[in-house]
Amino acid sequence: MSETRATIRKRFLAVDTSVVADVLDEHGLPDQALHPDLRPFSGTQLAGWAYTIAGEKATYSGGGDPAKMQACGGIGPDEISVWAGDGEGICYFGELIALGMAERGSVGAVLDGGIRDVHWLRQHQFPVFARYRSPIQSIGRWRVTAYQQPITMPGATCASVDVRPGDFVLGDDDGVIVVPAERVETVLARSEELTATEIRVRAALREGNTLAECLATFGHV
Repeated sequence: MSETRATIRKRFLAVDTSVVADVLDEHGLPDQALHPDLRPFSGTQLAGWAYTIAGEKATYSGGGDPAKMQACGGIGPDEISVWAGDGEGICYFGELIALGMAERGSVGAVLDGGIRDVHWLRQHQFPVFARYRSPIQSIGRWRVTAYQQPITMPGATCASVDVRPGDFVLGDDDGVIVVPAERVETVLARSEELTATEIRVRAALREGNTLAECLATFGHV
């Protein structure tokens, strides 16, 4: 990787998921968007490297889930926790987990499951995309089974999208998309090219050019 992860993350924040999706189409990867049910509850933009966590619905006794605490403690700077599991109606993630992860440099979370403390997550400006919100805690109901292993998340155009540790995750008002780790830099460079063209098209339209004229000059974007 020719640039630092922090620099690449900052550059991704300047491009839209729609542009990245078009570039992934060019690379023959048309099914990288996550299901539209995963929507923003806190913040409207996130970008970072995937740190994966998987869990399952299970009844157990005791005051907590040590595996969950271990998983959460392993996240690092510029990483987004991506959670998979089957705990319908249960919250996997809330304010205190977010604060603990933020202390370690985490920059957001994406969950195929539930969150709570939405008001406080917004106050802390910690971006979270999730499938639902729920006040019901996970202790005694849902537990972590693995972390930093490949997981699957529900897809927008297919049943599931593979997410591996180190893939790049980008989310905005249009949804969430996953860029495979080995394509990150080439997809980013091409996305920046298309973004620059879109900026020129908008400027030309403001100057009075017709859409047809812009398409003739700049091509399809």
